[in-house]
Amino acid sequence: MADGMYYDKPVLLHRDKHRGRKVLPSTSFAFARKANSLYLAGVEFNEACKEYAIVFTRGAAGRIVPVVMVGLRSHENLYVDEQARWLASYVPAFVRRYPFVLADLPGQGQGVCIDEAFAGLNDSEGEALFDTQGQETPFLRNAIGFLQQYQREYQRTEAFCQRLLEAGLLVEMDAKASLVDGRSFTVNGLMVVDEKKLLALPDAVALSLFRSGELHLVSMHLMSLSNMHRLVDAMAQRKTSLQPAPRPRAQA
Repeated sequence: MADGMYYDKPVLLHRDKHRGRKVLPSTSFAFARKANSLYLAGVEFNEACKEYAIVFTRGAAGRIVPVVMVGLRSHENLYVDEQARWLASYVPAFVRRYPFVLADLPGQGQGVCIDEAFAGLNDSEGEALFDTQGQETPFLRNAIGFLQQYQREYQRTEAFCQRLLEAGLLVEMDAKASLVDGRSFTVNGLMVVDEKKLLALPDAVALSLFRSGELHLVSMHLMSLSNMHRLVDAMAQRKTSLQPAPRPRAQA
């Protein structure tokens, strides 16, 4: 399901190599055009559940992670239009951190990387990454702070997913969609919380989920599933917009 990575040329940020480089902010989301699902941290559920379907899937190393569905087919993001605008009020942090990302370095913890393929990376315009002494600028420090906070939320969310797994609450689900023109789509590899198993939890486990605030995350996940129709509607609309306009008939 998840083909959410879109860093074409990620490289480790280096104060010498990138000292003269600048980042020109962009409102274009073209870089995410081919992502059909995006990782979502638990802290984002409150806003994301209003506009996206939140499901679970297996990520790297087989770990269970929550994602928002933004497409029904591989390499298609229905939340990015032809003008590269994002078609929802809330933009997931997974997207907002671009062009930066944290990467695991063998034996060295994590390092900050930047996508050198990002169109806004240049030598003349925008926010500098380093000052003339090679020190991090406030812009870069803010970006790194965002990445670090994102990583902390990622770890909390991983623990939440592990508790769902241990409680036996996750079940596999295939998302099926049928369009009015006869086309149909099936998305495999999804998991959702089984409401019957949720109601049958032992009192101690249910109370633990409630006290931790994780039961609220489960509720928002279940509520968000009704947003699946948004993808069907968006695909139908996109198909319609691509149809050639009818030719005018000659008047007698």
